[in-house]
Amino acid sequence: MSVKNNPQEFSINKLWLRKSFANAASTYNDVAVLQKEVAKRLVERLEYINIQPQDMLDLGSGTGFCSELLEQRYKNAQLYSLDIAHGMLKYAKSQQGFFKRWRRSQQFICGDAEALPLQADMSDMIISSLALQWCYDLDTTFQELHRVIKPGGLLMFATLGPDTLKELRQSWKQADDYAHVSGFIDMHDIGDALMRSGFNEPVMDVENITLTYNSVDDLMRDLKNLGSRNALQGRATGLTGKNKLKKMKAAYENHRREGVLPATYEVVYGHAWVSEQKMSSTYADTSFPIPVKVEK
Repeated sequence: MSVKNNPQEFSINKLWLRKSFANAASTYNDVAVLQKEVAKRLVERLEYINIQPQDMLDLGSGTGFCSELLEQRYKNAQLYSLDIAHGMLKYAKSQQGFFKRWRRSQQFICGDAEALPLQADMSDMIISSLALQWCYDLDTTFQELHRVIKPGGLLMFATLGPDTLKELRQSWKQADDYAHVSGFIDMHDIGDALMRSGFNEPVMDVENITLTYNSVDDLMRDLKNLGSRNALQGRATGLTGKNKLKKMKAAYENHRREGVLPATYEVVYGHAWVSEQKMSSTYADTSFPIPVKVEK
C-alpha cells in the first residue's frame, strides 16, 4: 500500500496527535500492556549487539518506560528522551526521584521525529519503541535519524505494521467510508526507506501480538487512555452517529472467538547501522546543526 497514494489512511494531524498523547499522560501506564512488553523485547535485543553508547536517544519516549530500561542497561551513558507531546515529557520527569534529578543523567526534549531539534552526530544510538508509526514521511524521518547518529552508530526500533488493529479497521468499513484507523507501513517498505536514507545492513523481522477484550467499548477505552485516538487528516469531524457506532460494533462481533474479541498488533522490529565513513559535511547546506532544546 502506498503512503503517498492513500493520504486518508496515512496523513497524520501532528497537532491533534500531540494533544491526544499529552492528554493521555496520566492514564497511559495503566493500560500500556503491549507498549511495555514491546519495549522490553526491543531492549533485550541489545544483548546480542556489541555497542556501549556514551550518548543515546529514546525517540518517542512517552512516559519513560523504555528510557528507564536503557538507563538500567547503560548506567554511564547520557540519555536524551524525546517526545512530540510536552505532557508526556512533563509526566515522565515528575516520576523521577530526587537522586536521578540531581544526577541529571537524563534530558528531556520536545520535538518531532521528522524535524529533530538536535545537532548532527550527537548520539551513538537511537532506540524507538512504537513511535515511528506516527511519522507520515518515513524517508524524511530516517534521514533525520541518520543525520543525528554518529558514524558507526546504531538505530534500533519497533513500529507497527499494516495488520495492526485489522479487526477494528474492517469493522469501521462496514459503518462508513471514513478512515478511523491509521494505515501502517509494510516491513519491506520500511527496510527500503532505511536503505534510501543511507543506513547499512538493515535487519527486519515481524511478530503478531493479540490482545483480547470483552467488548469493543473496552478496546476503544484503552486506545483513548493510550492517546492512540484517530489523528488522521481525513478523519470524520464531529461526533460519530449512534447508528454508525452500533453498526461497527455489530461487525466487530463477527471476530469474537472463545468469548472474547481480538485486537491484533503487527509489531515490526528493525535495526541498522550508520557507516563509519559517514561525513558530517553531508549536512552543511541545511539549517542544522542547531542547539539541543532541552525541556525544562
